[in-house]
Amino acid sequence: MDPTSAIIAFSIAAALLTITPGLDTALVLRTATVEDARSAMAAGAGVSAGVLAWGLLVSLGLGALLAVSEIGYRVLQIAGAIYLLWLGVQMIRAALRPGRAPQPQLDAVDDEAPRASPPRWFWRGMLTNLLNPKVGVFYVSFLPQFIPADVPVVAFSVGLAALHGTMGLLWFAALTAATRPLARLLRRPGFTRSIDGLTGAVLIGFGLRLALERKG
Repeated sequence: MDPTSAIIAFSIAAALLTITPGLDTALVLRTATVEDARSAMAAGAGVSAGVLAWGLLVSLGLGALLAVSEIGYRVLQIAGAIYLLWLGVQMIRAALRPGRAPQPQLDAVDDEAPRASPPRWFWRGMLTNLLNPKVGVFYVSFLPQFIPADVPVVAFSVGLAALHGTMGLLWFAALTAATRPLARLLRRPGFTRSIDGLTGAVLIGFGLRLALERKG
């Protein structure tokens, strides 16, 4: 496979992966509806940064350690599960809190603290991606298939990961833009609490599934 064919094949596979509904999509959509477009895109940028980081780790051979190390995989698995459960519980608490402003205070220790800023949503998106060992194992098995012989492995791998991350950003931008015409409806307290409750339940479900899943 020559570099051009590899890029085309990877682009098709990455595009299909990008538009497949999952945790990253749920996080960005929730942030777009309950917070604002800047925060949603910050979360999306964090997810894309996580993809780029996984691409770099795999190109350096570090991702293979995750694929063969039961302890390393399990540690990352538990850390990711705890993080997802924490996020999910915070969203459900915000959804159940009566008489609140539309935006939940996920980082607050009291009701008067400000809502999460876009930089915090960036880190949330990045951690959601990095703390998912399945993403790492997927990149270990997926990315090398598109690395031609006689190319700089690190540079080419990071380039493919950057291409995947860019596709993700464009997809998240499209999702965020799609929520703008309905912004007034989406920001009604009852609706936003429902979105938080639903997203929180999804995050808890992902967290429990990740915690209980055995490495295959």
